[in-house]
Amino acid sequence: MNARDDHAPSAASRPQLIADTALRLLAARGMRGLTHRAVDEAAGLPQGSTSNLARTRAALLEAAVGRLAEREAAVLTPDELPRPQRDRPSGAEAGAGPGAGAASGAGAAAGGAEVPALAEALSLALHRYLTHHRELLLARYELALEATRRPALREVYDRAGRAFREPVVAMLAAVGSAAPERHALSVVAWCDGVLFSCTAGQFHAAVPTRAALRTSCAELLAGMLPGAGASRGGTGVAGE
Repeated sequence: MNARDDHAPSAASRPQLIADTALRLLAARGMRGLTHRAVDEAAGLPQGSTSNLARTRAALLEAAVGRLAEREAAVLTPDELPRPQRDRPSGAEAGAGPGAGAASGAGAAAGGAEVPALAEALSLALHRYLTHHRELLLARYELALEATRRPALREVYDRAGRAFREPVVAMLAAVGSAAPERHALSVVAWCDGVLFSCTAGQFHAAVPTRAALRTSCAELLAGMLPGAGASRGGTGVAGE
């Protein structure tokens, strides 16, 4: 067996190699630089390998979106997410029935106490993206724009996005948000805005510190969650 064969990808790893290479090309060359031939060359594969796995450009793009979702899911693992207190009424439940005032107060206090943990987790993910995964962000922007022109890709892209949005909704509901869906839109939009601005926008020249990201995130959450502003002397900012 020659040296090339020793390092050839196995059948199981080849789809991942092709998808990872597609993401790298999207980040480096943009959508026009992504071709089946370019993937073969960049991955060190025999010509035709990518076409055998993803016969059309649409299939190659969908493979890239799927792999992007897998890699982004690893940026912040479930074990690093805050674990909200259980058996606490949500915003809607706390406002109805006898004892609603006490229940709402308890939910507010607990929600405020958990804001620092949630801000810590979100700021950690943002900082990791900006310092170690900028390539994924650039690839994601290319795919997001292409998805606006390809309905089938839009469906795949949106399905992958729900896997990230739904946990945010659940976490906000658990910490006492009275409107978790609406608040999740604000949180996700804010995170997306920070990532874009610091990768391809006006603030691309410098990466914010984790402390700065944590403070800004806590300030955002303090305006949404009951009692959060009072949890840190009226600021809702996590301690250093």
